[in-house]
Amino acid sequence: MKIEIWSDVMCPFCYIGKRHFEKALEQFAAKDEVEIEWKSFQLNPDMKSQPGKNLDQYLAEIKGIPLEQAKEMNAYVTSMAKASELDYHLDKAIPANSKDAHRIIQLAKTKGLGDVAEEYFFHAYFSEGKDISDQTFLLEAGKEMGLDENEVKEVLASDLFELEVDKDVSEASQLGIRGVPFFVIDRKFGISGAQPVEVFIDTLKKALEN
Repeated sequence: MKIEIWSDVMCPFCYIGKRHFEKALEQFAAKDEVEIEWKSFQLNPDMKSQPGKNLDQYLAEIKGIPLEQAKEMNAYVTSMAKASELDYHLDKAIPANSKDAHRIIQLAKTKGLGDVAEEYFFHAYFSEGKDISDQTFLLEAGKEMGLDENEVKEVLASDLFELEVDKDVSEASQLGIRGVPFFVIDRKFGISGAQPVEVFIDTLKKALEN
Protein backbone atom coordinates (compact mmCIF):
# COMPACT_ATOMS: atom_id res chain seq x y z
CA MET A 1 0.00 0.00 0.00
CA LYS A 2 1.38 3.37 -1.00
CA ILE A 3 0.26 6.58 0.70
CA GLU A 4 1.20 9.93 -0.81
CA ILE A 5 0.83 12.98 1.41
CA TRP A 6 0.72 16.48 -0.04
CA SER A 7 1.75 18.94 2.63
CA ASP A 8 3.18 22.40 3.27
CA VAL A 9 5.49 22.76 6.27
CA MET A 10 3.93 26.13 7.14
CA CYS A 11 0.40 24.68 7.23
CA PRO A 12 -0.73 24.20 10.85
CA PHE A 13 -3.33 21.60 9.89
CA CYS A 14 -0.71 19.53 8.06
CA TYR A 15 1.21 18.88 11.27
CA ILE A 16 -2.02 17.99 13.08
CA GLY A 17 -3.01 15.74 10.17
CA LYS A 18 0.38 14.05 10.33
CA ARG A 19 -0.19 13.18 13.98
CA HIS A 20 -3.71 11.86 13.36
CA PHE A 21 -2.45 9.74 10.47
CA GLU A 22 0.42 8.36 12.57
CA LYS A 23 -1.95 7.40 15.39
CA ALA A 24 -4.21 5.64 12.90
CA LEU A 25 -1.26 3.83 11.33
CA GLU A 26 -0.21 2.50 14.75
CA GLN A 27 -3.56 0.70 14.92
CA PHE A 28 -3.49 -0.55 11.32
CA ALA A 29 -2.86 -4.29 11.01
CA ALA A 30 -0.94 -3.93 7.73
CA LYS A 31 1.18 -0.96 8.82
CA ASP A 32 4.42 -2.78 7.94
CA GLU A 33 3.28 -2.98 4.32
CA VAL A 34 2.70 0.77 3.99
CA GLU A 35 5.03 2.95 1.91
CA ILE A 36 4.75 6.68 2.64
CA GLU A 37 5.86 9.43 0.27
CA TRP A 38 5.70 13.10 1.22
CA LYS A 39 4.81 15.48 -1.59
CA SER A 40 5.51 19.21 -1.77
CA PHE A 41 2.73 21.79 -1.80
CA GLN A 42 2.83 25.57 -1.30
CA LEU A 43 -0.23 27.31 0.05
CA ASN A 44 1.24 30.67 -0.91
CA PRO A 45 4.08 30.25 -3.44
CA ASP A 46 4.39 34.03 -3.90
CA MET A 47 4.81 34.74 -0.18
CA LYS A 48 7.69 36.98 0.76
CA SER A 49 9.42 35.99 3.98
CA GLN A 50 8.71 38.50 6.74
CA PRO A 51 11.02 37.83 9.72
CA GLY A 52 9.80 40.98 11.50
CA LYS A 53 6.22 39.67 11.76
CA ASN A 54 4.40 36.77 13.36
CA LEU A 55 1.45 34.68 12.15
CA ASP A 56 -1.06 36.76 14.11
CA GLN A 57 -0.08 39.89 12.20
CA TYR A 58 0.16 38.05 8.89
CA LEU A 59 -3.29 36.47 9.28
CA ALA A 60 -4.85 39.83 10.19
CA GLU A 61 -3.37 41.41 7.06
CA ILE A 62 -4.28 38.73 4.51
CA LYS A 63 -7.79 38.26 5.93
CA GLY A 64 -8.39 41.97 6.49
CA ILE A 65 -9.48 41.35 10.08
CA PRO A 66 -8.58 42.95 13.43
CA LEU A 67 -5.43 41.62 15.11
CA GLU A 68 -7.43 40.38 18.11
CA GLN A 69 -9.63 38.27 15.84
CA ALA A 70 -6.55 36.80 14.17
CA LYS A 71 -5.14 35.95 17.61
CA GLU A 72 -8.40 34.19 18.53
CA MET A 73 -8.31 32.15 15.30
CA ASN A 74 -4.72 31.10 15.92
CA ALA A 75 -5.52 30.31 19.55
CA TYR A 76 -8.21 27.91 18.32
CA VAL A 77 -5.70 26.18 16.02
CA THR A 78 -3.24 26.00 18.92
CA SER A 79 -5.88 24.25 21.04
CA MET A 80 -6.49 21.76 18.21
CA ALA A 81 -2.77 21.07 18.11
CA LYS A 82 -2.62 20.61 21.86
CA ALA A 83 -5.36 17.98 21.64
CA SER A 84 -3.02 16.13 19.26
CA GLU A 85 -0.12 16.51 21.73
CA LEU A 86 1.57 19.25 19.70
CA ASP A 87 2.93 22.43 21.26
CA TYR A 88 2.22 25.37 18.94
CA HIS A 89 3.53 28.91 19.48
CA LEU A 90 1.96 30.73 16.56
CA ASP A 91 2.76 34.09 18.11
CA LYS A 92 6.42 33.24 17.41
CA ALA A 93 5.94 31.64 13.99
CA ILE A 94 7.44 33.72 11.16
CA PRO A 95 5.61 34.14 7.84
CA ALA A 96 8.08 32.62 5.37
CA ASN A 97 8.25 31.19 1.87
CA SER A 98 8.60 27.42 2.16
CA LYS A 99 10.15 26.67 -1.26
CA ASP A 100 13.71 26.15 -0.01
CA ALA A 101 12.52 24.00 2.89
CA HIS A 102 10.66 21.83 0.38
CA ARG A 103 13.85 21.50 -1.69
CA ILE A 104 15.68 20.25 1.40
CA ILE A 105 12.84 17.78 2.01
CA GLN A 106 13.20 16.55 -1.57
CA LEU A 107 16.90 15.99 -0.92
CA ALA A 108 16.02 14.16 2.30
CA LYS A 109 13.60 11.92 0.38
CA THR A 110 16.49 10.64 -1.76
CA LYS A 111 18.17 9.48 1.48
CA GLY A 112 15.07 7.85 2.97
CA LEU A 113 14.65 10.76 5.39
CA GLY A 114 11.48 12.34 4.03
CA ASP A 115 9.45 11.79 7.19
CA VAL A 116 12.35 12.94 9.40
CA ALA A 117 12.60 16.17 7.40
CA GLU A 118 8.85 16.87 7.53
CA GLU A 119 8.76 16.35 11.29
CA TYR A 120 11.85 18.51 11.81
CA PHE A 121 10.50 21.47 9.84
CA PHE A 122 7.02 21.25 11.37
CA HIS A 123 8.43 21.32 14.89
CA ALA A 124 10.93 24.06 14.09
CA TYR A 125 8.26 26.26 12.53
CA PHE A 126 5.28 25.81 14.82
CA SER A 127 6.95 25.07 18.15
CA GLU A 128 10.26 26.92 17.99
CA GLY A 129 9.48 29.93 15.80
CA LYS A 130 12.32 29.25 13.33
CA ASP A 131 12.51 31.11 10.03
CA ILE A 132 12.26 28.21 7.56
CA SER A 133 13.47 30.42 4.70
CA ASP A 134 16.70 31.44 6.45
CA GLN A 135 19.72 29.87 4.73
CA THR A 136 21.76 29.50 7.93
CA PHE A 137 18.88 27.71 9.63
CA LEU A 138 18.28 25.46 6.61
CA LEU A 139 21.92 24.41 6.56
CA GLU A 140 21.86 23.57 10.26
CA ALA A 141 18.51 21.82 9.88
CA GLY A 142 19.87 19.65 7.09
CA LYS A 143 22.82 18.57 9.21
CA GLU A 144 20.63 17.82 12.24
CA MET A 145 18.29 15.62 10.22
CA GLY A 146 21.22 13.57 8.98
CA LEU A 147 22.01 15.11 5.58
CA ASP A 148 25.49 15.74 4.25
CA GLU A 149 26.47 19.37 4.85
CA ASN A 150 28.05 19.80 1.43
CA GLU A 151 24.97 18.42 -0.33
CA VAL A 152 22.72 20.82 1.58
CA LYS A 153 25.03 23.73 0.67
CA GLU A 154 24.88 22.68 -2.97
CA VAL A 155 21.07 22.66 -2.93
CA LEU A 156 20.86 26.07 -1.26
CA ALA A 157 23.36 27.60 -3.69
CA SER A 158 21.45 26.38 -6.76
CA ASP A 159 18.01 25.48 -8.07
CA LEU A 160 18.46 21.77 -7.33
CA PHE A 161 15.19 19.94 -6.52
CA GLU A 162 13.11 22.91 -7.63
CA LEU A 163 11.82 20.79 -10.50
CA GLU A 164 10.76 18.04 -8.07
CA VAL A 165 8.88 20.55 -5.91
CA ASP A 166 7.13 22.05 -8.93
CA LYS A 167 6.28 18.57 -10.23
CA ASP A 168 4.57 17.67 -6.93
CA VAL A 169 2.59 20.92 -6.98
CA SER A 170 1.56 20.32 -10.60
CA GLU A 171 0.55 16.74 -9.82
CA ALA A 172 -1.62 17.97 -6.97
CA SER A 173 -3.40 20.32 -9.36
CA GLN A 174 -3.99 17.48 -11.85
CA LEU A 175 -5.53 15.41 -9.05
CA GLY A 176 -7.80 18.28 -8.06
CA ILE A 177 -6.05 18.92 -4.75
CA ARG A 178 -6.70 22.51 -3.70
CA GLY A 179 -5.68 22.38 -0.06
CA VAL A 180 -3.50 20.40 2.32
CA PRO A 181 -2.95 18.08 4.00
CA PHE A 182 -4.20 15.64 1.40
CA PHE A 183 -3.62 11.91 1.70
CA VAL A 184 -3.88 9.65 -1.36
CA ILE A 185 -3.99 5.89 -0.77
CA ASP A 186 -3.05 3.67 -3.72
CA ARG A 187 -4.49 6.38 -5.99
CA LYS A 188 -7.93 5.07 -5.05
CA PHE A 189 -8.86 6.82 -1.82
CA GLY A 190 -8.33 10.41 -0.73
CA ILE A 191 -8.49 12.07 2.68
CA SER A 192 -8.63 15.85 2.78
CA GLY A 193 -7.62 17.81 5.85
CA ALA A 194 -6.67 16.93 9.41
CA GLN A 195 -9.48 14.41 9.80
CA PRO A 196 -10.09 12.55 13.08
CA VAL A 197 -8.00 9.42 13.69
CA GLU A 198 -11.09 7.24 13.15
CA VAL A 199 -11.50 8.54 9.58
CA PHE A 200 -7.93 7.54 8.76
CA ILE A 201 -8.43 4.09 10.31
CA ASP A 202 -11.65 3.47 8.37
CA THR A 203 -10.13 4.60 5.07
CA LEU A 204 -7.01 2.48 5.54
CA LYS A 205 -9.19 -0.57 6.18
CA LYS A 206 -11.27 0.13 3.04
CA ALA A 207 -8.12 0.51 0.98
CA LEU A 208 -6.79 -2.81 2.28
CA GLU A 209 -10.01 -4.59 1.25
CA ASN A 210 -9.95 -3.19 -2.29
